[in-house]
Parts: sequence; structure tokens; C-alpha cells
Amino acid sequence: MPSMLRAALSVLPFPRPSTLPEDTLTATVTADPEHLARYQRVCGFGLSDRLPITYPHVLGFGLQLDLMTRRDFPFPVVGGVHVANRIEQHRQLTAADVLDLTVHAQDLRDHPRGRQYDVITTASVGGEPVWRDVSTYLRKGPSGEPKGERPVREPAPASPPHATWRVPTSTGTAYAEASGDHNPIHTSWAGARLFGFPKPIAHGMWSKARCLAALEGRLPSAYTVDVAFKLPILLPATVGFTFTGRDFTLRDTRTTKPHLTGTITT
Repeated sequence: MPSMLRAALSVLPFPRPSTLPEDTLTATVTADPEHLARYQRVCGFGLSDRLPITYPHVLGFGLQLDLMTRRDFPFPVVGGVHVANRIEQHRQLTAADVLDLTVHAQDLRDHPRGRQYDVITTASVGGEPVWRDVSTYLRKGPSGEPKGERPVREPAPASPPHATWRVPTSTGTAYAEASGDHNPIHTSWAGARLFGFPKPIAHGMWSKARCLAALEGRLPSAYTVDVAFKLPILLPATVGFTFTGRDFTLRDTRTTKPHLTGTITT
């Protein structure tokens, strides 16, 4: 069944549990050279047999969707907001690596705007853990955690960008083809408007990958990269990338408001 059809069917009303499923889904995968090259092109990486640190997330996307569209998952996958992502890579992976993937969900918790949970994807080669991904999702709605008042913060002055990128509308469709994530908020004006966006928006994981592509050749083979997804990138857009020390930011060039903030640790 096509992935987005499964996602759409997940919104049908039926009784749902109040807890996350305890099962772990597994698959063994390798990188297809043509698919890898397509992903590298759309995200701005150079063509090689080295897997970008974000690429195994794409290889595990089918398992992630299988988990989140199950009847025993507490929320429909449609309407979940991807708010953060953390990837840990223990060594450089290549297309020759046979990856044993696992996916499970954990840590359902209250949030002032609803409920949050993590979807964990891991990759091992020959029994050795080599890569781990934590995607944090927010399901907006009632919460047991008090909202309180948000502190008023003066926006920090934005540094001049080190690079400026024009992001065409076609980026949504191109990344959908490379990643398997065909959510219509990224590929369709009608789909975006259905969910409250005036235009299609870029995938959060594309924006993370694009930032890391800008640092290609400057990062070690083993590192951790955390990002928080902020304002969506309405397509088409012009964005500015800034990298200082271990921190990076992707901003709207007109308003300087952030689309993404990230930190790299080694």
C-alpha cells in the first residue's frame, strides 16, 4: 500500500491505546547507488559511495511509517509535527555496508502544547552499532503539563549568512521522491492549504541534510548532530546558512527568523 495512503487511513476513527507499542521493527538494507546519487543531488552532497549522515534516516523511513501507522499506535501519523532530530554516527558508512535497521518508539510524555514521543532508528553492521537517529514528534492537543506563560525574548541579532540558497518549489517533490516521504504538505499547494500552510513547505530533514552538505569535508567520520525545527520553509524561499564553531542556523533571509538551529558535537 502506498505510504501516504497508509498515513491517510491512520486518521480513521477507531479506538487507540494510550501507550506506545513496545514492538521493534527490523529490516536489512543496502544503499542502491542510483537512489543514493538522487538523494545526494537533491540535498547538495557531492556524489560518492559515502553515505551522508542523514541518509540512513531515509533508508529507515518505511519502517518508521510502518510503526506509526499501526492500529496500536496512540496517534494518527497525519498531524504529527517533527520538532527535533538527533543523529549519532560512530563511523563513516558507505554503500558497501549492509545495515541491520531497528525502529521503535519510546518516551511518550506531556508537553505544554500536547504530547511528545521519540521514534528511534538504529543501524548496525555485523552486529556492531554504527548509527542512531532520534526523531521527536509533537502531537498537539490537551496536555497534563501546565502551559504557563511563555517568556518574552528579544530576538538575538542574526549574523550575516555564510551562504545563501534559493530553494525552489520543486525541492518538496524532489526530496519526496528521494526520501519516500510524500506528505502532501511538501508536494502540493492543495495539500499544504488543507493543513494550514499557504504554500508547500520544505521537509525538515531536507533542511538538516542541506546544512550538513554545506559542511561536507569539514566534519569527522564520527560525530553527533542535533537540530530543532523552527518555522517552516514556505516554498519557494531564499534562506541563509550560518555556521559558527559547532552551531549552525538556517534563517529566512528577509525576516532573519530561524527555520532550523543545530549543534554538532564530536
